[in-house]
Amino acid sequence: MDHITVVGGGFAGLTAAISAAESGARVTVFEAHHTFGGRARTSEGPYRANEGPHVFYHRGPHWAWLRQRDLLGPMARVPALEGARLRFRRDGALRKAPPFGLLKASRMRAERAPVDVDFHTWATERHGHDAAVAAARYSAVALFHHDPGSLSAAFVQERLRRAATIPPEAHVAVGGWSQVIDRMLGRAWNLGVRIETVARVDTLPEDGPVIVATSLDSARQLLGDDSLRWESGRTALLDLALTTRKGDPFVICDLDAPGWLERFTAADPSLAPAGEQLLQGQFPVGPDESSAVGIARAEGLLDLGFPDWRERAVWRRQSLAAGRTGAVDRPGTTWRDRPRIDRGDGVFLVGDQVAAPGVLSEVSFNSAIGAASLAMRRVASVRLRRSA
Repeated sequence: MDHITVVGGGFAGLTAAISAAESGARVTVFEAHHTFGGRARTSEGPYRANEGPHVFYHRGPHWAWLRQRDLLGPMARVPALEGARLRFRRDGALRKAPPFGLLKASRMRAERAPVDVDFHTWATERHGHDAAVAAARYSAVALFHHDPGSLSAAFVQERLRRAATIPPEAHVAVGGWSQVIDRMLGRAWNLGVRIETVARVDTLPEDGPVIVATSLDSARQLLGDDSLRWESGRTALLDLALTTRKGDPFVICDLDAPGWLERFTAADPSLAPAGEQLLQGQFPVGPDESSAVGIARAEGLLDLGFPDWRERAVWRRQSLAAGRTGAVDRPGTTWRDRPRIDRGDGVFLVGDQVAAPGVLSEVSFNSAIGAASLAMRRVASVRLRRSA
């Protein structure tokens, strides 16, 4: 019973496996796919695109943890010149500066925002209607939700403040997130973690604690627990490679409707061949809208910021991310209300929609560290009973 099984080899699963192995446990990781990484996978080939715009926030807990283990690797920050090429769509036109009210709203500490009031109502009372709308739409870069203003004020404000920090918290993993995953996989291997790919788990093993590091949909089926549900966003993803042209925008933030388009090769030119640049964007859509709605908005931004983009396009990929963009908290709820990590009987749940704090991938990380600690406690208690 001193063996720990991890189901799922994404960022959360590998974090849990490494943490448990470092504490002395025997660990096996089962991954249904032929490669590891989950949503942290990066496309192979000349265009190194993540599954949606991915960044690391350097003030997050995972940053220090990865760095201490030499797993973070090279990170790129946006050059100052590129930062001057940030654009905002307002009233159908591209502008160089955001509304002043948005800047003011982003400075407010998240602790001052209430949990039980929606962001739009709370922000309107303090900054006015226009600033509240702009702030909500800007925050969608870290929310992937079509109506951020309807969510808990505390939840949105934390993400708004982190996303709007100057200088920016966001860093790009050189070569894509898969480079970090590969280093984590090597660390796990060196610690003696058993690695199994193309290995779908349909029933829980009985030889020790189990850490389920899958989507809530998959966990619900595996554990037979219909309560494993929490709301997430739906967003159209667009990846586009263009031939390079001097003076292209770095980021276009859509304040007319939530959306974000970023030229990732501005920070890391290795993501595309020489003479080309890689853009990645996400455009949230409502529960009854198709991805075509989001893609149409994306193309509208491209028409404004990259007028000749159709002639310059050399590669394109698009998809819909549904239920896999992290948890969103409605008014009256916090991360503590999400599905708990400890499911009882030695089963622990991790991921970005479970009861753990943080922004974006920090939720997966925090839940993974928590689950590994709880699993080790269970292993220790079994050992103690054996020796008694």
